[in-house]
Amino acid sequence: MTASSLSIPEWSRTDRALSIAVLGWARLSRQAGEGSGYNLSASELAAGLARSGHRVSYLASGRRYSLIPGMRVSPTEEWRGVACFDLVNSANLSPAIENFRNVKRELSSARQSRVVLRWLGSVGAEVVHIHSLEGFGLDLIGAIRASGRPVVVTPHNYWYVCPQVDLLHNEMRVCTDYEGGRKCVDCVPGAPHPSAERWGRRLEQAVAAAAGRPTVKAVRHVGRAVRRRLGMPLVGPDAADYSPPFPDPEAPLGFDIDPDERHPGTIDHGLRLLDHEKPVEIGASPIDENERFLRADHHLTVLNEYGRRRTAGIEALNRASAVTPPSEFLLRVLVRMGLRAEIGRQVRLGQPHFDQLNRVARRSPFYGVRPWDAVRPARPVRFAFLGTTRNNKGLEVLTRAIPLVSREARQRCHFVIRASGYDWPFRKRLSAYPEVSFHGGFDLLQLLSAVGEFDVGLLPHIWFENSPLVMLEYLHAGKFVIASRLGGPVEWVQEPRGARPGNGLLFPAGDAAALAERIERVALGRVVLPSAREVHEASTLRSYPDHVAEVEGLYRELLEPSTPPRAPGAPAAPGVVVAARAPAAVKV
Repeated sequence: MTASSLSIPEWSRTDRALSIAVLGWARLSRQAGEGSGYNLSASELAAGLARSGHRVSYLASGRRYSLIPGMRVSPTEEWRGVACFDLVNSANLSPAIENFRNVKRELSSARQSRVVLRWLGSVGAEVVHIHSLEGFGLDLIGAIRASGRPVVVTPHNYWYVCPQVDLLHNEMRVCTDYEGGRKCVDCVPGAPHPSAERWGRRLEQAVAAAAGRPTVKAVRHVGRAVRRRLGMPLVGPDAADYSPPFPDPEAPLGFDIDPDERHPGTIDHGLRLLDHEKPVEIGASPIDENERFLRADHHLTVLNEYGRRRTAGIEALNRASAVTPPSEFLLRVLVRMGLRAEIGRQVRLGQPHFDQLNRVARRSPFYGVRPWDAVRPARPVRFAFLGTTRNNKGLEVLTRAIPLVSREARQRCHFVIRASGYDWPFRKRLSAYPEVSFHGGFDLLQLLSAVGEFDVGLLPHIWFENSPLVMLEYLHAGKFVIASRLGGPVEWVQEPRGARPGNGLLFPAGDAAALAERIERVALGRVVLPSAREVHEASTLRSYPDHVAEVEGLYRELLEPSTPPRAPGAPAAPGVVVAARAPAAVKV
């Protein structure tokens, strides 16, 4: 029997279609490959709404530039029923880091807003859903509202109050006081000049259109050769790294092992760190950083243009019809900074691959079996880091934590690291530990099988995470998590209490010693690892169909004010035909 031969209900279809416009910066069809989790969330929601029978159009801005002058909207493609467009020659660049020094146009771009309004009219948009305003001006929300259309804004990060996006100063430590904007000035020293960046994109994209992408890649290859000739550092393994003066100092032992119990159990490969590979000094946060940040009163001090930008970001959000972040923490931050509380609503994320992970766990014969027995272990307990090498994800914290785990505990562990990006310096630093494996990046197809590689998911982020997809992937897969107590994850992680195993442990963000201590708790059996069933019982998770239905219901509330708000678990709004399924937000 195949899955297709089973009795599976059809996807819910509406009997009153809406025309919905979705705004972002990344190309929708690239999903997590461009824009990471934000674009994956936006793309799957747009595709789900189209599947429900709605007319969905998507506009990206700040990506495409042309030598032909003039700002305009150009069709890109149709993807999974969504008509996709690009705003060409935007005054604002995307992603946000490229627009960091373009504050004046980010505050207000009236001409660009007029182009967007004309496009909204051309697609007949009744409601607009903004997942990212990167590449647009902050004045756009007010302009759309003035046209009579409701606007839903789903912030996936802190862009509206932080041009760096993550509220991280220098991308190294949480920015708890932006000093009226003065601290922003030197936050991203490598940010390009916007005019130069726009012209660079025009030229590169023109060459790509005329000669093809291979030519562009060849030009970049020449640039790398020039850098190498000038002695400038290039990413990637250096042949000199593999030439230690005495390879394997234990070589004379052969099969023998040193009977000295003080041996750390490590392996010396003789690798050396080059200057550009050395550890960075990332920031650490106290265990109550969430509460401290929410008590601060300096959020709207204005001393320069970056201060004005933060105020303008809140004012822009206040013009929206609804602001729907996936985490309560992000909502509380925005309210603390001046967002009108009555337009805020937490909307938890649902994703098709979340549901796949959840179903795989439920169908497993081991669903009710605890994955590892610390008293009679037959193998190591397996920990996994899934993410990227960017500082905010915390691979640096894990790299510092593993050497701090005692030999007794470490040799009962195995660490699987799947990090996209330049991971060579991290591999060198952890090469002494045979308990560590690097598997490179991963995609959603691999993820379904990769969850069989580990028992505990690690989330050592150093920023105010909103609603981290990786953490939700862990929980849907029925995995116990160890996460930084910073930002939104606090709302999902239930620590063990009495006889209840909970679904995870929290530690102060950036504190490698604290992370090592939590790892030891698991490895030495001080914490019992729950079964996937027990993790689900301790977790508040949302299905993909219910996420789509909830957002659709919100649109109807805004378009039809007489429609009562939909409570979690209640039927969808009128006009939505919903197949029988679990409540919208349930303990699963």
